Amino acid sequence: MKLLRGPLGAALGLVLLLSPVQTVEPISLGLALAGAASALTGLISYPRLYCYFRECCLQREGARAGAALQEDLDKKLFGQHLVKKVIVKAVIGFLNNTNPKKPLTLSLHGWTGTGKNFVSKIIAESIYQGGVNSNYVHQFVSTLHFPHAHSISQYKDQLQSWIRGNVSACGRSIFIFDEMDKMHAGLIDSIKPFLDYYEQLDGVSYRRAIFIFLSNAGAEKITEVALDFWKSGKKREDMELKDLEAGVSLSVFNNKNTCTRHKAGIFYTQLCQCTSVLICSTLCWSSYR
Repeated sequence: MKLLRGPLGAALGLVLLLSPVQTVEPISLGLALAGAASALTGLISYPRLYCYFRECCLQREGARAGAALQEDLDKKLFGQHLVKKVIVKAVIGFLNNTNPKKPLTLSLHGWTGTGKNFVSKIIAESIYQGGVNSNYVHQFVSTLHFPHAHSISQYKDQLQSWIRGNVSACGRSIFIFDEMDKMHAGLIDSIKPFLDYYEQLDGVSYRRAIFIFLSNAGAEKITEVALDFWKSGKKREDMELKDLEAGVSLSVFNNKNTCTRHKAGIFYTQLCQCTSVLICSTLCWSSYR
């Protein structure tokens, strides 16, 4: 575009300067900008929109999480007819409860490789898109994270501090403890207060948190019951919770790893006074009612 020079250019410039121009008052402009900024801030801070950009505590609501859990269990879990029924009921019921009296506790029992970690992974993925890699899902393995008996006092302080800090940041935190049958009784005692019917402990409420315990304890009894069903010509799908509850509870209490630590046996017995799940050498107990 060429610039007009000389008298013609000057005349056109004068005409433009003299032409009426719609102006905006500084105060009006300031109010408009402030309003737009406020609206944008409100929009970004709106929970559902905010969670599109970064992970949020309780990323999926109860209904969505329940649908995702049911779909994943139907597609990925086989031979465990009881787990689908009880786990789905426990998790969905807990997530939809606006005022739970205590945290949700699940205890999965069975031999290594029977699906305990797999089920806990599915549960985590149904609630948080990142699953076990989410910032709100915390995994512990007894022999890896708490290997030295002489450091139990230090482990207790660290574990309680970790649980307290993360639940303070996100009430819907998920904690997964693997190899519970190998965990020192002192550490088990340090977890138990978080599972009881307390409104708050030191100003923190744990009633919306989820604790999942994985253990080999009770695997022998589960296998024995399943084998008896097979020998008698019954289908595995005919097995009900009542066929396993008493025997597995006693087996867990008398487990050679936990029985030598009487308090641990009592803890498991109390934890397992609930509805049970999972067959095929795996059993899950749920404290949700």
